[in-house]
Amino acid sequence: MKFIHTSDWHLGKTLEGNSRLREQEMFLNDFVTVVEENNIDMVIIAGDIYDTSNPPAAAEKLFYKTVCKLSDNGRRCVVVISGNHDNPERLSAITPLAEEMGILVFGYPLSKTNVAKYSGFEITEALEGCTKLNFNGEKVTLLTLPYPSEKRLNEVIKGDTEREKQVSYSQKVGDIFRKLEENFEEDSVNIAVSHLFVVGGESTDSERPIELGGSLLVQKNDLPQNSQYTALGHLHKPQKASERLNAYYSGSPLQYSKSERLYAKGAKIVEVHPEAEPIIEDIYFKNYKPIEVFKCKGIEEALNICEENKEKDIWSYFEITTEEVISQNDIKAMKSLLNDIIEIKPIINSNYEYEHIDMREKTMKELFIEYYKFRNKVEPKGELLDLFLHIVEEEGDE
Repeated sequence: MKFIHTSDWHLGKTLEGNSRLREQEMFLNDFVTVVEENNIDMVIIAGDIYDTSNPPAAAEKLFYKTVCKLSDNGRRCVVVISGNHDNPERLSAITPLAEEMGILVFGYPLSKTNVAKYSGFEITEALEGCTKLNFNGEKVTLLTLPYPSEKRLNEVIKGDTEREKQVSYSQKVGDIFRKLEENFEEDSVNIAVSHLFVVGGESTDSERPIELGGSLLVQKNDLPQNSQYTALGHLHKPQKASERLNAYYSGSPLQYSKSERLYAKGAKIVEVHPEAEPIIEDIYFKNYKPIEVFKCKGIEEALNICEENKEKDIWSYFEITTEEVISQNDIKAMKSLLNDIIEIKPIINSNYEYEHIDMREKTMKELFIEYYKFRNKVEPKGELLDLFLHIVEEEGDE
């Protein structure tokens, strides 16, 4: 059988307040095409469907529309687990309707689906955390562990120190997997799906920590040891979670921060049969709206870059080395040329150093100039200085 592993869609996520729904919709349309063209039997979405526990209605509508297309009225199995960003109850609210179309939603750890038969596959057994399926005579055992937080597990993670809590948590997750793995069979394709932060994983700027202090990290030896493929969600950079095991993060489908612009985004198509090594193929998505960082030597270079890129559909960040504060007129000029500038960051290049100032020997004007230079490394512009002196004069008249 053949399945595709994706995760971390983060539908509804913004970039500094700017909506990404248009890009997300373009990705999902292409994703449906990829699934259909590759004759995928099962789609695995390994958590963080949404970016918040209370996603916008447009994001939910986009998700529902997409999974319905993917399932094709039960011709294809679609497996969805919750991540740390998702509200398990809200995500699972569609279960009664979703199950009619072969969409299996697992919100909480050890949740289960129901036995059912569809046009493209059959659920032969439905256990807590384990689903047995049949795809045209080929058996599949699927272990599902949605994001297992302390609260969602309904258990207290013991330990007086962060290290002790981390070991206790990892052991708990490992015990769950070891128990679930008892359901694996030799004549079955054996797969696991979870949303975890595995020790050693490489994170990016757009991921919010699963837990402060790092207590909710999972050791590699507490991952499923006998799974032919373990599909993971949470980290946005595609990577292998273990050299020894076939445990992978698919990564997010879009660039969600500056740090993610340096590598390609995609998913994994896996062909696997009982007692055989999986054939894993990386597929890559389009970069629908790239994130660019421009480092400029002065405002003139920045304006030229805006002019050169004004026809491109990009998110842009500017770092401008300058001798003085960038004026509002220059900022307006840049934004009039180039849409979707997220940040204009001045890097003041000045050799001015702090000197001791004897306030008794300085006028108010001189003091203000000295202070402004000390804080901003440039002299105040005339209009700013005039405004300050005007305020000082008004205060002195009262």
